[in-house]
Amino acid sequence: MLIRVRTRSGLVAVSAAFRRLGPALLLALASACTVTPPPRPLLIIPPQAINSTTLDDYRAQVAKRIVERNPSRVLRGSPQAMLRSLVVVSFTVNREGQVVKSSVYRTNGDDDAETTALATLRHAQPLPAPPPRLLNSVGQIELFEDWLFNDDGKFQLRTLASPQAQNYN
Repeated sequence: MLIRVRTRSGLVAVSAAFRRLGPALLLALASACTVTPPPRPLLIIPPQAINSTTLDDYRAQVAKRIVERNPSRVLRGSPQAMLRSLVVVSFTVNREGQVVKSSVYRTNGDDDAETTALATLRHAQPLPAPPPRLLNSVGQIELFEDWLFNDDGKFQLRTLASPQAQNYN
């Protein structure tokens, strides 16, 4: 059975059956479609990365250099339960191990601790040369390190820190 529908542009013939089944037909067609995501690319580890220095290894080398070059400022033993200060420093190292940029990234506003953190980083130069595979396109690597300060002004670096004390003595 055909039904004629008057529209602004004229008469249109619509099958009554299609009109009743149209939405259901569209829904059925849409639900039959599936979207298959593309396959994930395989992670291929380059041969030169196997058994080579990782970023964590390099961070540990840098932390050890900072500690070695600043022995009188380094805290021996466990950091106190409530630290005086935590200073996060962002720094960029070039391929020769020189710090080309450094700044306090996060702090609690302790100016003395901030000054000590930046000074001990500068005093540790040159840092170990970063492995070439860790360098960016301009031959640098950006790192972050946390200086954990006790009340006496001595610090440990989070990369090498002892477990923090649990009691407030």
